[in-house]
Amino acid sequence: MDRRVSELSILEKFVNNFVSIVEKHCKYVVVSGFVAIAHGRTRGTEDIDIIIERLDELKFYKLHNDLLKKGFVCVQADDAKTVCDYLKDNLSVRYIKKGTFVPEMEVKFTKDSLDEYQIQTRKKLPLSGLDIYFSTIEMNIASKEELLKSEKDMEDAKHLREVYSDEIDENEINKIKKEIKRLRLK
Repeated sequence: MDRRVSELSILEKFVNNFVSIVEKHCKYVVVSGFVAIAHGRTRGTEDIDIIIERLDELKFYKLHNDLLKKGFVCVQADDAKTVCDYLKDNLSVRYIKKGTFVPEMEVKFTKDSLDEYQIQTRKKLPLSGLDIYFSTIEMNIASKEELLKSEKDMEDAKHLREVYSDEIDENEINKIKKEIKRLRLK
């Protein structure tokens, strides 16, 4: 049995189910490691990172309750107010399917202009084969090379550079890296 294909199929289904609910309530963008995995990079992950636009409490309650109705649970808390308070404090929360432990969807509100830019420039990336919004390849490469910098992140960036070698805008990557330095590495 090819474990990578099975894992990816589970992740794809999980992401599709989750974003099909989220997109009814707000704009979102899938970021980080899952972007590389969705483009053929073989590596494990137990979580998918998603940034959603900031919502007022009422709108977030509707989203949270819709997720609960569709079988998702928040690991940090059951009640929407507590979960919303975490997000407002720029903390992430994790949702899983009821009765499972993995995969997890790590959810964050936009916290600065860099996150807002990711929402504004989000794209559906046909090479992934998924009908979901991702942050741009340039944003993923810049974040992994300038901010995250772990060995796994550098390999993700290298993989995305190879897959999109003819399409990458280095000027855009450098612009984003400058913003990362200004906003996140000060």
